[in-house]
Amino acid sequence: MIDQKPLAGIRVIDLTRVLAGPFCTMNLADLGAEVIKLEVPGRGDDSRGYAPIMPGGDSGYYYSVNRGKKSITIDLRSSEGAAIMLALAAKSDVVVENFSPGTMDRFGLGYPSLARVNPGLVLCSISGFGQSGPMASAPAYDIVAQALGGTMSITGYPDGEPLRCGVSIGDLCAALYAVVGILSALRVRERTGRGQHVDIAMLDCQVAMLEDALARFSVSGKVPGPLGTRHPSITPFQQFRAADGYFVAGAGNESLWRQMCDAIAMPELKDDPRFRRNADRTANHGELEAILARLFVTRPRDHWLERLGEAGVPCAPIANVEEVARNPHLLQRQMILRAEHPVCEDLIVPGSPLKNPGSNAVPDTRSPRLGEHTEQVLREVLGYDESRVAELRSRSII
Repeated sequence: MIDQKPLAGIRVIDLTRVLAGPFCTMNLADLGAEVIKLEVPGRGDDSRGYAPIMPGGDSGYYYSVNRGKKSITIDLRSSEGAAIMLALAAKSDVVVENFSPGTMDRFGLGYPSLARVNPGLVLCSISGFGQSGPMASAPAYDIVAQALGGTMSITGYPDGEPLRCGVSIGDLCAALYAVVGILSALRVRERTGRGQHVDIAMLDCQVAMLEDALARFSVSGKVPGPLGTRHPSITPFQQFRAADGYFVAGAGNESLWRQMCDAIAMPELKDDPRFRRNADRTANHGELEAILARLFVTRPRDHWLERLGEAGVPCAPIANVEEVARNPHLLQRQMILRAEHPVCEDLIVPGSPLKNPGSNAVPDTRSPRLGEHTEQVLREVLGYDESRVAELRSRSII
């Protein structure tokens, strides 16, 4: 087994805060990049104050998306602070920011300025609506992207109110697309020696994740709406209620449907003309759901999961977060990690899903204290001596 870190040697300057940007740079850190997070002196990332607050005052929210990074504090609003940032950019590979469009230019840190000091630098900008277009300057949060991108309109139950996804999918999708964009830009740099400006918009990413909703609308002329847990074109493929809880099951092809019918001791459904083919089942989903609902409520959840599992039908209980945290499969795959924290010994965080055969690499689970690495980075990366660091600190530049 090897400790594989594919981005070892890549230095990332992280100017982001809260979620979309920090989740992006955390994934880069998980892959082995050196991530230097620039924070506001005295205050830091806004999320340092978000609940849950742990013993000692650290934020569990901040801890969950900033592991494995170095924290330095620099006031970018000052010309000298911006100059320090430019000097760091000259010795780095990637800069990630999620300010409102135009902010980096006002700091004197826009892409043209960064490219002048480092032509190979990759700048990734994450924003609500992108660096161009009529909405570029509009403020946005995750829920705004989910609303405007169509996600909320197809989430929930028919005739119910629109619902926000249970995780911040607007931020998280943008973060992961940003990782893809950065890695792609680094690959281009290998061939050309030139960096580029990667423009990631939360709204764009939500539209990209609409899956087949746009195709269904354009083909049928009907506006897709919420379907609960049901799939728009595969049946059965949804949540069911057993006598003691909920589970999900899906029959994505005719073979699985026939196996499911045998497993639940209802072989007659296989040849029922209403349910013979997937198209039939989807057209008559209400009648099939009623039949299955009457059956599944008669036995405990584990009974049905055992029968369906033995038949090879994809199925699972609907797990709560505690059950996820104790899942032995996830524990074995190091997806549930005990965080390295000086006071809160019981803090757990997700592991990295980026697995490589032959690697036993586990992410660094400790998040930095505010400004913990300021002196180290300024000395080791920029060569500042002790008196220079002290002078900058005395003037609140760092």
